[in-house]
Amino acid sequence: MFTRFFRPALLKHLNGYSRATFQADLVAGITVGIVALPLAMAFAIASGVDPQAGIFTAIIAGFLISVFGGSRVQIGGPTGAYIVIVYGIVNEYGLANLLLCTIASGALLFAMGVMRLGGLIRFIPVCIVIGFTNGIAVLIILSQLKEFLGLTVALPDEFFTKLHAIAMNLDQTNWQAAVLSTVCILAIWFWPKQILTSGDVLKAQEDEQPAGKLSSIGILEITRSAFSKTLAHTVRGWQILMRIPAPIGVLVLASLLVVLLTPLGMSVETIGERFGGIPQGFPEFRWPELSLETLRKLAAPTLTIAMLGAIESLLSARVADAQIDDRHDPNQELMGQGIANMITPFFGGIPATGAIARTATNIRAGGRTPIAGIIHALTLLIIVLVAAPLASYIPLPALCAILIIVAINMGDWHAFREMRRFSLRYRITLLVTFFVTVVFDLTLAVEIGLTLSALFYIFRVSNLTRVERLPLDDAPTGVSVYKLRGALFFGAVGKIEPLMDPHINPSRFTILDIRQVFDIDATGMDALLALNKTLMKRGGHLVLCAPEDTVLKEIERVNFVEKLGRENVVPDLAAALEQVQHTAEQPVNI
Repeated sequence: MFTRFFRPALLKHLNGYSRATFQADLVAGITVGIVALPLAMAFAIASGVDPQAGIFTAIIAGFLISVFGGSRVQIGGPTGAYIVIVYGIVNEYGLANLLLCTIASGALLFAMGVMRLGGLIRFIPVCIVIGFTNGIAVLIILSQLKEFLGLTVALPDEFFTKLHAIAMNLDQTNWQAAVLSTVCILAIWFWPKQILTSGDVLKAQEDEQPAGKLSSIGILEITRSAFSKTLAHTVRGWQILMRIPAPIGVLVLASLLVVLLTPLGMSVETIGERFGGIPQGFPEFRWPELSLETLRKLAAPTLTIAMLGAIESLLSARVADAQIDDRHDPNQELMGQGIANMITPFFGGIPATGAIARTATNIRAGGRTPIAGIIHALTLLIIVLVAAPLASYIPLPALCAILIIVAINMGDWHAFREMRRFSLRYRITLLVTFFVTVVFDLTLAVEIGLTLSALFYIFRVSNLTRVERLPLDDAPTGVSVYKLRGALFFGAVGKIEPLMDPHINPSRFTILDIRQVFDIDATGMDALLALNKTLMKRGGHLVLCAPEDTVLKEIERVNFVEKLGRENVVPDLAAALEQVQHTAEQPVNI
């Protein structure tokens, strides 16, 4: 019974697993593991926790998500989307309560998968996703300005006060850190890449934009790619660099630079100076203090972690499906994410979800099954066991540069330029979600965004509902016929209310043709009963004509037909006219 709904993708792809497939997964897993190392440390530091928390999360959660998830190429771990949330929870509630939040959110994610709610995430409008994603990207960049400038002062969390504090402390800028951060950003941006070519960018731009137009991001990508290709043909060493992931290459070069220049007076903070390095060994099991009273206080952040994790992981899986022509199981993916987030905190880990960038790297490197994700986790573990002491020399400005590039890449910036092509309600929802995310809170932003989307949808559907009078020459005296189109729900009942006005509809009998009504709710039924009650005071009644099967079943299910009178629900207009024929011209009894 349990295996009917709990079927990890790993089990499916182990059948017929070949040596060639393992070789492809091995290369991809090692590649992604190397790429994930600097990202895991950077995400953890930016989230307000030790760098090893990010590495252990990438190892444990990455392993569990690959084992129990519903996508064959999904790579899990800490992501940039969680930085703002985790940092806020750590600051307000402390690290211990962050672990409780993560465990509780994992249980919630698992429950969502068991209840088959994975498909509901698709109902979140894209404008909300773009709004809060771009907002998170801005907040990540803002959070890294302190490291970028080498400031040592404590900065407030609120958006405007943080900007003011940074502006007031610019005179304390560590120019060595600022220069190193800038050089690292440029190095990552212009690092030679085999994957991205000008042809790829041009094709993407042609798919998304009118002919002859390129976005500023597209022009930068083409310039970067052309620069890399030119040097690749002229400098042999440049071709070697193309085999090294940019974050790793920049970290190694920046660390060597700091080691060489520190004796000459260079002063840049490193991981060793701030955190004392990264422990060399396996993560220790720690039992967090569980308290029901504490969980009540953490309900809001727990829900935020769970919803953001669900959105991020399923969005990543959908992007992966498009690249490998496959289809993931969203419910199994949620259960896999839930298991990972329930277990990882016991080893000092932070929230984890599917990582779009690392998943895409896995696909491009040739990953074919969840084995690649397992190898990625084992690669990280081996690096920690062998080379953890070397991490002490990594300069924090280099990690800052990596995070800034991640933020730039995660933002869908062209959406702002393309907004004029979309409706006003789309633009309002996107901009409000973005603004509230940046200035106030991500949870509030999603709530407001969903509320706006619901209100705009209600307004739009209600505008599609029409009530038209049908001029029938053979209609008896005192009978009016109207045709109703659309949905008769709580947002559209105002279209029925004018029929109760004797100045607009003085007839005793009203026939309502509802053959083009595709939905009706309880409020709509109440409006029809109210109309019928008004007509009965005039000595007549309401007749419903030609309801669709779905509508007829719905009104019968709630006993609406009996309340209106079964004889007053007829299959066509002729039957409706016949129904009122014998009473239409009779005098009204007051």
